[in-house]
Parts: sequence; structure tokens; C-alpha cells
Amino acid sequence: MGSNSVATATQALENYAESFRGIENSTGSQKHAWLRKLRQQGFARFGEAGFPTTRDEDWRFTNISAISQTPFRLTQNGHERVSEKQIQPYRIPGASCQLVFVDGRFASELSSLGKLPSHVTVRNLAAQIAADAAAVEQHLGKYLDIQRDPFSALNTAFIEDGAYVHVGKGAVAEQPVYLLFVSTAHDFPVMIHPRNLIVVEESGQATIVEDYVSLDGGAALCNTVTELVAGDNSFVSHYMIEREDVRAFNVSTLRIQQGRNANVASHSVLLGGAIVRNNVHPVLAGEGGECLINGLYVGTGRQHLDNYMLVEHASPHCGSRQFYNGILDGSAHGVFHGRIIVHKDAQKTDAKQTNRNLLLSDSAQIDTKPQLEIYADDVKCTHGATIGQLEENALFYLRSRGIDEKSARRLLLMAFASECLDRMQEGPARTHVENLINKHLVRLAQFSTTSAGNATRADGGRRLEEAG
Repeated sequence: MGSNSVATATQALENYAESFRGIENSTGSQKHAWLRKLRQQGFARFGEAGFPTTRDEDWRFTNISAISQTPFRLTQNGHERVSEKQIQPYRIPGASCQLVFVDGRFASELSSLGKLPSHVTVRNLAAQIAADAAAVEQHLGKYLDIQRDPFSALNTAFIEDGAYVHVGKGAVAEQPVYLLFVSTAHDFPVMIHPRNLIVVEESGQATIVEDYVSLDGGAALCNTVTELVAGDNSFVSHYMIEREDVRAFNVSTLRIQQGRNANVASHSVLLGGAIVRNNVHPVLAGEGGECLINGLYVGTGRQHLDNYMLVEHASPHCGSRQFYNGILDGSAHGVFHGRIIVHKDAQKTDAKQTNRNLLLSDSAQIDTKPQLEIYADDVKCTHGATIGQLEENALFYLRSRGIDEKSARRLLLMAFASECLDRMQEGPARTHVENLINKHLVRLAQFSTTSAGNATRADGGRRLEEAG
């Protein structure tokens, strides 16, 4: 690293320290000793670890120097410059309520709580802490591993606001809860650290959609953490949609804690961003749990889209499924690092992991690493990865039926992406995702050109491997 890079990185770290001191000295920070302690632990851990590098195994395929060397700062305003007209195109028809956060802060004037079912609470986290801090303290920070991930530690240091969703015992939220996170342009690089807490109690049901967008260009870092607690016999669907400006950086962590017979589905759709890191970490802590991790990432230009999946089977008779599809064009770089850990007591585990990728150009690249760690002796586990191109025979067949080349490419790309859509339940959330993907692939098909000799690398092989 050159002297200029070192100076820039040093300035960036000082900006974090200055911003943290500002939060520590704020009036609100003095009210809750447990929250203050949580923040201090987060910043202390970040100070110890610093930003990860490619020497760290969990980050070996992703160079984040563009993030670590940028002097990001918190912003105190933003939502007053955003109008309802600007937000309207992002809303989901059929959602039960829609919370809007601008530059990390709740914008009540842009939000709509709608009519929520009985025993379902949706509000911003800061308001919930002010109203009932004990309900938040019971779960916030209890499941996230800040020792493992410096970005999670950094998010914890800057906990201020985000979404709070609570679904009571036996309550059913039939329509999606929609959470929109908006980044706006400023005269300096902006960082936001949304912290979301979702608690679905025993036999509760809910669908939550997190959508991350940019209204303007410019350097921005969105570093978000969502802790999702799924009680016994609960049923939860979670959607993470990232479609920010291609100059933005996004790091997201979804930490799922599952109870007995809980059924959780995580759906990730990555379409935007310069560097994107998508962490999904479910722990199947109760017997009989089921978890689906389903995702699609579509990159072009010089986008870097990194998916890190860590699934922990901690109890017996649980099942997990990971299905991630990637479409990469231009000089885009995709990463899939899927890790399944089957603990000693997790007998009768049934786990499957599959990563499939389409490379549409010579310079597109994918690093895929399926990984199993099994410490039980009665399990059924498989993992595998495939890398390929659009089928020339299928393309020729469609062309021979009078379909133009761009439309034929779009049809084939949509068929590949539909594997992800087919795993989503019918409803407003799936319709929303399907529309976004379709529009994105229409644009991609207009410019993509398939050719041989793509840059590929796969740790773990291109064929299905079985273990257990």
C-alpha cells in the first residue's frame, strides 16, 4: 500500500472514531446503559480487527480497499430533501405497511403503517427503544457474532435506527411488511448503518421485504444488519433486494435464529452496487427446523457481488436448502462462498447446497466455493457448483422460430432466473421481485454477447459432490 493509500485509510478510520464519539456524547446515548455498552463493544471489536482483507479466508475473493480507504461520514439530514413523488415508484402494491428510511433515519412523513393485524407491531427501532426498551434489549445483539465479522461490529457501534417488527404468538401478518432504505447524494462520502430487529413468536407468520435503493449517485456505504428471531413453529419469509447505484457499496448481514419446527425462507436479489457483500447466517437451534436460502445475483460492468452463506445445524432432524444463481456480464465478478456446519448433536440433518452461474462475456468471473463441515455421523448432505454460458442450441431454436436475438436472450436469461422466483411464495413480494428482475434482464439482454473462453474458477468443482 502506497503512502497516499495509507494516509487515506488512516483518515477514514479517524472519521469512524470521530463519528462514534459524536454518538457517545449525544443525549440519547446516555439513557440506556445496555445500549451504550453494546455500542462500545462493537467499536472496540472493530478497532481490534480493522477491515478484512483478502488474507482473511471469509474475504479471500473480495478486495474492499475501495471501502476501507474512503473517508465515509455520518449525515444528519437527508429525508427533508426527498419527496413522496420520488419514493412512489419504489412502493409495493399490497403491502400491509411501508416504512421508509432515508440515509439511515426514519422518515415518518414518507411512511405508511396501514392497518396491521392484531398483535403485530411495526415501527422504527429508535421509537421502540423509547417506548419499550426491555423488548429490544431481550434480543438486540444477542445472536450476532461481532467477533467474526468487522462490518457487523461496525454496525453495532453505530446502532441508532432501523426497523422493528414484532409478530406475537399465533399472529399472522398476511401481507408483506415493506422496509425501504434510501441513500441520497451529499458533498462527501456518506455511511449509514441500519439495524433491524425482527421477532416472530411461536406459531407466528410474516413476510418482510428489505429494499435498498439510491436516489442519486455518489459514494455511499450502506452497512446493514438484520437479526431475525423465528420462534417455535413460526413461518417467516424474508426478502433482501439490493438495487443501489453502481457507485454505491452495500454490506448486509442477515442473522437468523430458528426455534423448534420453525420454517424460514431467505430470498436475496442483488442487482446494483459497486461492491456488494451479502451475508446470510441461519442457526437451526431447535429440532425439526427448516431453512431455505434462495438467491439471484446479476452483475455487469465492473460490479463485484459477493455472497457468503454460513448455515449452522445445531439440532437434530433439521433441513436446509441453498440455491443461488448468478448471471454475470462485462467484467463483473461474482462470489459464492457457501458453508454448512453440522454440529455434533445435529443427527438426521438433511442439507443441500447448489450454486449455478451463467457468464455472458470473456471477462466475467465467478469464484464459487461450496463447503461442508460435518461433525455428526448420521446426515445427508450434498453440495455443488456449475458454471456455463447460454445454450447456443436453445438460442438457435428460438431464433429459428422467428424470435429476434435480444428477445431470445432475454427469454433464456429469464428462464434461468425463474428458478429463483419459483421458490418464492405467490403474493405481492414475489410479484415485486419478478417485475424488478424482468426489467433488469431486458436491459441486460440488449447489450450482452455470449462467447467462449470465459474466466472461471471454482473451488469445490463443477459437478455435484456428495458427503455424509
